[in-house]
Amino acid sequence: MNIKVVTVGKLKESALIQLCAEYEKRLGRFCKISFCELKDKSIPKNANQAQVAAVLVQEGEEILKRLSHSDYVIALCVEGKMLSSEDFAKKISDIVSVSSCIAFVIGGSLGLSDMVKSRADFKLSLSKMTFTHNFARLFLTEQIYRAFKIGANEEYHK
Repeated sequence: MNIKVVTVGKLKESALIQLCAEYEKRLGRFCKISFCELKDKSIPKNANQAQVAAVLVQEGEEILKRLSHSDYVIALCVEGKMLSSEDFAKKISDIVSVSSCIAFVIGGSLGLSDMVKSRADFKLSLSKMTFTHNFARLFLTEQIYRAFKIGANEEYHK
């Protein structure tokens, strides 16, 4: 199983880099995971709606270039479905039977464009709360690891 995480913006904080690297290492026995960090587009202060829309389109185009036709795409967005860890594990297990690659997409500060959401096979929400893309990446990576542990019937701390 291949998993790729396409994210707008780069991890900068050393603590988050270390935590993500730890889960990435742990995941090595279950899958191959890769990260594609896209440069976030600059947006002027007090941007109008047209400027915001233009940035979303530009970021969306860059995201779509990184997705393969055969990828099962999961977009992280506020209007997505919230799942328990067990339901998320089941979702990943179900996807493995139909696709060899899951691509998770995490947007930047403006979220995801409609065209990326339209490309998604599933929309996932991590919480009703809003997180930075850096925290979303950490939480997602940990939950992917947890899902594989659940799927393997292995204990995981609670």
